[in-house]
Amino acid sequence: MIYTNCDSPCGELLLVTDGTALTDLHMTAGRYVPAVAPDWVRADDHPILVQARRELDDYFAGRRRTFSVPLAPRGTPFQQAAWAALVAIPYGQTRSYAQQARAINRPTATRAVGAANGRNPIAILIPCHRVVGSNGSLTGYAGGMERKTWLLGLEQGGSNARYGCVTAQQGD
Repeated sequence: MIYTNCDSPCGELLLVTDGTALTDLHMTAGRYVPAVAPDWVRADDHPILVQARRELDDYFAGRRRTFSVPLAPRGTPFQQAAWAALVAIPYGQTRSYAQQARAINRPTATRAVGAANGRNPIAILIPCHRVVGSNGSLTGYAGGMERKTWLLGLEQGGSNARYGCVTAQQGD
């Protein structure tokens, strides 16, 4: 695996590629961040990592709403389906976990969808931050609730007003 670290408005990010696609993008202050293995190679100039950083810079600057860097998240077939449904959520919009479960034809799998979202290996680009509780409340985010709030605010015109005062609650 090939990796780099970069700074962002969300804190330090760990980006990992298998050489052909981005396999991981984690906020290093978040949960489920893999340890850099001894056989991984740091290559700040690898083309996949350079493209990912450029697209992230554009996203954070408000100039990008979709991403074109190739992605290859590793997970179970259920997780893959849940993550594919995340990519279908338009920029600046949110969906509930129940809506996500219905989107993958597993309407009773709301909690499993939440667990899959929590294990999303490619934060931001696979936008699990766009999933909220049924009542619109903010719920868990492996990168931290303050980062989820910030990302949603960025996508809603650069203002965190909609989410800045919402208390994180358990939701579906």
